This record gives sequence, structure tokens and C-alpha cells, in this order.
Amino acid sequence: MGLRASRPEPRPASDFAPLSDREAAACLAHFGANELEQPAQRSWLLIAFAALREPMFALLIVAALLYLALGDIHEGLLLTAGAFLSIGLVVAQETRNENALAALRSLAAPSARVLRAEGERRIPAREIVPGDIVLVGEGERAPADGALLRGDVLSVDESALTGESAPVWKAPATLVDPLVDPEPGEEAPFLFAGTLVTLGQGAMLATRTGRATRLGRIGRSLESIEPEETPLQKSTGRVVAIFGALGIGFCLLVALAYGLAFGDWIQAGLTGITLAISLTPEEFPMVLAVFLALGSYRLARRNVLARRSAVIETLGATDVLCVDKTGTLTQNRMEAAFFLRGADMWRPGEAAMPDEIAPLLDAALRASAADPSDPMDRALHRLASDPPASAAITRSFPLRPETLAFVQTWRAADEGLASFAKGAPEAIAGLCRLDADALRLLTAEVATMAAHGLRVLAVATHQGPLPREDAPGSGVFALDGLVGFLDPLREDVPEAVALAARAGIHVVMITGDYPATALAIARQAGIEAQAGALSGADIAALDEAALDEAVETTRVFARIRPEQKLALVEAFKRNGHIVAMTGDGVNDGPALRAAHVGVAMGQRGTDVAREAASIVLLDDRFASIVAGVRSGRRIFANLRKALIFVTAIHVPIAGLALTPILFLLPPVFYPVHVVALELIIDPICALVFEGEPAERHMMEEPPRSPAEPLFGLRQIGAGFLDGAVLLAALLCVYFVSMRAGESEGETRALVFVGLVIGNLSMAFASAAGPGTALFDKRRVAFWIIATITTLALALIVYLPAVAELFRFATPEPKALAYVVATALVAGGWSGVYKAVRRRRGR
Repeated sequence: MGLRASRPEPRPASDFAPLSDREAAACLAHFGANELEQPAQRSWLLIAFAALREPMFALLIVAALLYLALGDIHEGLLLTAGAFLSIGLVVAQETRNENALAALRSLAAPSARVLRAEGERRIPAREIVPGDIVLVGEGERAPADGALLRGDVLSVDESALTGESAPVWKAPATLVDPLVDPEPGEEAPFLFAGTLVTLGQGAMLATRTGRATRLGRIGRSLESIEPEETPLQKSTGRVVAIFGALGIGFCLLVALAYGLAFGDWIQAGLTGITLAISLTPEEFPMVLAVFLALGSYRLARRNVLARRSAVIETLGATDVLCVDKTGTLTQNRMEAAFFLRGADMWRPGEAAMPDEIAPLLDAALRASAADPSDPMDRALHRLASDPPASAAITRSFPLRPETLAFVQTWRAADEGLASFAKGAPEAIAGLCRLDADALRLLTAEVATMAAHGLRVLAVATHQGPLPREDAPGSGVFALDGLVGFLDPLREDVPEAVALAARAGIHVVMITGDYPATALAIARQAGIEAQAGALSGADIAALDEAALDEAVETTRVFARIRPEQKLALVEAFKRNGHIVAMTGDGVNDGPALRAAHVGVAMGQRGTDVAREAASIVLLDDRFASIVAGVRSGRRIFANLRKALIFVTAIHVPIAGLALTPILFLLPPVFYPVHVVALELIIDPICALVFEGEPAERHMMEEPPRSPAEPLFGLRQIGAGFLDGAVLLAALLCVYFVSMRAGESEGETRALVFVGLVIGNLSMAFASAAGPGTALFDKRRVAFWIIATITTLALALIVYLPAVAELFRFATPEPKALAYVVATALVAGGWSGVYKAVRRRRGR
């Protein structure tokens, strides 16, 4: 501690003298600034480079460069534009997220009051060094870890470290041992950086600063935890690799066969490239990027900020949701929930306050600060319609180690004096000198209230002057009663928990609070509590295998230390669960980083929690998490539909490009046709499928298995089947038209029109759920795209200049009508099939 206070042996608290400015400067150079290392905000350039490392974007860039190098300008430019568009969407989204997080960051204690040898002064908190004597008072945050040297008994809110909203009492130390490292939440004479003093004044000796503080150590533990790839990212990598390998292999085979058969290797190369254009589903990466970017945007409008967009889809697969109690399920503020005065009791909110309880509330108010920062004092003031005037206070006795009660003396209207005390039940019992029977009754009543999750304070009154001027006195007070305080449940939590349960998600409470309180809150929230609560001590006694077994049956974990939160998350992951973890405190940071989805609170959450999480709730509402699950499931379902559609539409494109080669017939499509088709496919995927609403019963089904791929053999087979039906219909159009003696241009126009109409029909059948009305208002995007596409198609076919570019000849109206009807049936058959199956299922 400092340069003069560095000996490890304990020393009396009165033995510490202030540092001089010169000594403090030397300590600052030695220990460094009293601040946590803030992660640098990523620039748009770094975000873009990170996006380029993703397989889906790398595939776009490589394909674009390949086509440009081979002289296919149209396709190369199209792919280049698509790549820049996709990367631009990601950069815009991630930059917005980074800016929002930067705005959320705030320093816990930007300045502090210190005693130096030259006198008292206010300095930036970053300049505090070990050995400094720091003055702390009501409403201020401790800027470093340190021992309380002198002053009042402080009431300190340590919820940022422990997750518990109830204050902890801190009495001044008599001896200071620099090697002592108490746990947050203990009533030891030690303050921790970032904790809030809610009552009292004092002076603390800074013993640890910056990264050496408890807050800094938790932050350091995050550095060793690397976030895993999401299931979507893993699945995407596999899909891209498989399709890329198949496409390249098939194109090389066709080029080789063509060259050997005809001896024209240049034409063979061009044929292979044309086939590559038609076979390569380059829409995959674009669809993924657009879906996730737009999904992030939709969630941001609902106050859910996705720091990594891919994790939204993972949230939809979550089957275990670990939640912190304080600030997540509860409001992180105390409310007076129960009053007991003799045989009379009252629960606020259930009925009007009876006259018998009024004296108890009045006495409790008179034993509270007039302008309170203590959460329990604030709760009492909220209940009072007309709080007593502070001008009548003549004397206040702050908390002392020997009393642990707050006492105030008031002057009444008749000039008489009365004193009111409020504090821990055992302390008030000492002021009242209760006999054995009264003490047993008081203890039983306190235990009953505590079993219901209440924090209990006792209130006592003394009429007349106190026997001593310097102390409240013992044995002169009369017990008024007990007041129970509760951190109330958020109003929307029970409904959100019930919705999560219907969706097959196990909600697990992990809290530092006592088991009785945790179980009481769990029952109110609707969390399974039949198995009771498993405590931190119980977990410490379990080996890894036993813990893995215990987490499968237990849903409430109490008195949990930060490292045990991490152990619980890892146990769920070992059991094969997809785990989401919510929290707001520094103590939640390691678990947030280790979970598949870390969800931090944006308003009440600490910087460490927000940096560790992949999702930040800007409104701190638990219900927003469930909304995120719904969004994740919707994205997964619609993304799968889009990828099946992309696969399906490439089957007729590739088949119509390959068939003429096999039969030595004039080619149907040239690169310009494929480019035009992709200009239709891309917006359909990005707007029609992405905007598809969630299915009605989506949140009443269990989460999908973690082993279920986004795009497996079943989905590939479905895509090939849809595409094969449309291909067969279009080949019939092609051969019938050629046999009927139609010109090459007419045949090409008929096949192209059929493919576009079949494309639109297939999109509607694939995107819309079974039983969807044809002109449902939720399908506005589809009909806008269909109208624009139809108008563009008419211009291409009937406008001579454009038709010449596409090598079209105007087809006969009758033939065109037959082709349109055929394409509608061939493209939309699967929708009719699904509707029939659904009706039969009913």
C-alpha cells in the first residue's frame, strides 16, 4: 500500500497517515492508473476485415474475382456488387452496435475525494493509488478496493459484484491486514470498487486499484474465455464447402467431357464457366448476411442489441435459459412488503393500511433519512402520503458497531422529545432489552418472514430525552414491530417464463441470494422449484459428473459465487444443451462469455457484463429475451425456406444450361439470362422469405436439436425435388416448342418466361405457411416483387431492343398462356401438397 504502507503485517487503523502528492505520484508510476482496460472500439475497416474472414463472404469475393479474370464481366460485376452490398450491411449493423455500446459505457467513479498530506482534495479516480485515504459518503461509489478505517457503519450496495440488492453493513476496522481478501457480500470492514455507499460517511484506505481490484480480476478472467462459433456459423461453413466442392467438381467434369468429345477446349472452358454460374448458389452467403443483418435491425427496434448477429439464430435454439435474480427477474429495488405490529399485520397493495399499523410506519419513517439513498428508506418514503418534516429532527445517531441501528431524535409540537430506532432485529432487541420469551417470539417471526424471501428490519421508540447525549442508550426503547422488504418481481416475468416453458425452454435461476429468498421468487415467477435449491456450498462438494447430473433436475441455485456460475454454464453445455445466460453484474461476466448466448442488461448492467455478452437488452426486460427467442426461431425457419428455394431454383437453371449440350441442341441460356434471373432471386430471398412472419404455434414447440443442421440432406432433397418438377415442366416446354418448329428465339423466350413465373410461384409456395390466403396482407413484399418482375418480364419479351439483347423472339399468346399455366402448377405444387396434408392432419 503506497511506498510507505507496503508491509504485509496487520496494522492498527489509526496508524495510517495520508500520502503526500509526491509519494502518490511515485505510486501511480509504479502501480499504474486506477482504471480497467477498455476494449478499443472497432473501426468500420476492422469490422469489414472481420466479415471478409467469414466463409460466406470469402466465397463471394473469390467467385467474383474468378469470373472477372475469365472475362465474364456481367457475372463478375454482379457478384462484386453483391459482395460489397452484403459486407456493407454487416459493417453498418456492427458499427451501429459498437456506437450504441460506447454510449452505454460510463465510468463508475469519475472523481473521488482523498486526504493527502497537503490536505483534502478531489482528484480523478484514475489517479488513486494504493495507500491513499479516500473519503466516501452516502450516494458515492468506492473508486478502489480498500479497508474502512474510520467513520460510521456504512450501508453499502454491492449488487454490481454479488447480484443482490440488499445493502451490506460495513463497520470500521480496528486492524488492517493488506493480505486479507474478503468476499463481496460479507459484513467485513472492506469496500470494493464500483460498490455504492447508501448510508453513512467514512474514510477508506485504498489497498488495490485498477486491474488488481475485485472488479478488475473478474474482468481479467474473461480474457481466457473464447466465444464459440455459433451453430449457424458451423452449419454455414459446411454447406458452403459441400456446394463449392460439388459445383467445381461437376463443372470440371463437364468441361473435360465436352473437350474430349468435340475437341474445342476453349468452348469447353466457356461451357464449364456457364454451368458454374448456373450451379453455384452464390445467393447462400448473401441470404445469410441479409437475414442476420435485417434480423438484428428488427431486434434493435425492440430494444435488443445484437453485438454478433449470428447469435440471434442461436438464441432460437436455446433450451436452457440461466437468469440472475436481481435486476433480471426482479426490479433491483426494495419495497416494503409486510408490516407486523403485535397481532396486527398488513401487506401493502392488498388493502388500505389499518389504523393499528400507522404508528409502525410513522416510527420507521422517523428512523429514516429525510432525503434517503438507502433502498429500504426509499421504500418507506414511497408508502408515506405525507412524510414527517425533517426540520423537527434534533439529533441523529449513525450506525455504530456496538448498535447496528439508526436512531433519530425528534422534537414534537409540544416541545417534547422522542427517539426512533430502525435496524437489524437483533440490534433493536438489544436496545429494547427483550426478555427471553419476547426474544424467542421475535426470532420466530423474523425467521418466518425470511422464509418468504423478505429482508426484515425492526423498529423501536423511546418517549422523552435519551439517558445519554452521546449514545442511543440500551433498555429504554420499546419495540414497535417489524417491517419486511422485498425486491419485487418484474410484472412481465411470470408471463414470459410461462411462454418460455411452453416453448420447451428450461428457465434456471442462478443467484447469490439465500435459498429461501431464491425459492420464494422462483415460485412467484413460475420457475420449477419442486427440487428445492442447490447452494454454492453443495456445488463445491460435487465433482464434475455429479454436478452434470444435478443440473438436469435442479432449477434454482442460491448463494452462488461468480466462478460457480461459470461452472454451472459449463455443466449444462457438457450435457448437450444450448445455453443462454442473462446477467447485469460484474460477477456475471465469465458466465456470459462462456454461454452460447450471453445476454446483458443495458440500463443496469455493468460495462464488464455488456462487453462479455453477445446480446444487450437496452430496456432490461426479461420479456425481451423471449421475444429474441421467437425472432431466432423465425429467422431459422425462414432461412431454411430460403436456402431450399435457392437450391430448388438452381436445379432448372443448371438443367436447362446442361441439357442442350447433352443433346447437341442450341443453348437455351447465356450469362445475361442467368444474371437477370439472379436479379429476381436475390430480392425474393432477401425480402419475401426474410419478412415472412413467425408461424402461429412456433413458440409452443420444443427447441430444435443442437445436432439438427440448418441445411442437411433432407432440405437438399426437398430443394432438388421442387426444382426437378419445375425442370421437367420446362424441358417439356423446350422440346415441344422445338418439335413444333418454333424458332430458337421463341423457344428461349417461352422457357425464360416459364422459369421466371415458376420462380415466383415456387417462392410463394415455399415461403407462405400452409393455409395462407393468396392475398394475405402480410405478403405485400411478395406481390410488390411479383408485380415489378412481371412488368420487367413483359418489357424484356415485347420491347424489341431488350428482346434482341436477350436473343428473344415474340412468342404466340396462346403458347405463352400455356407456359404460364404450366409454370404456376409446376412451381406451386408443393404449397398445395402442404395445404392438403395440413387439412388431412386436422
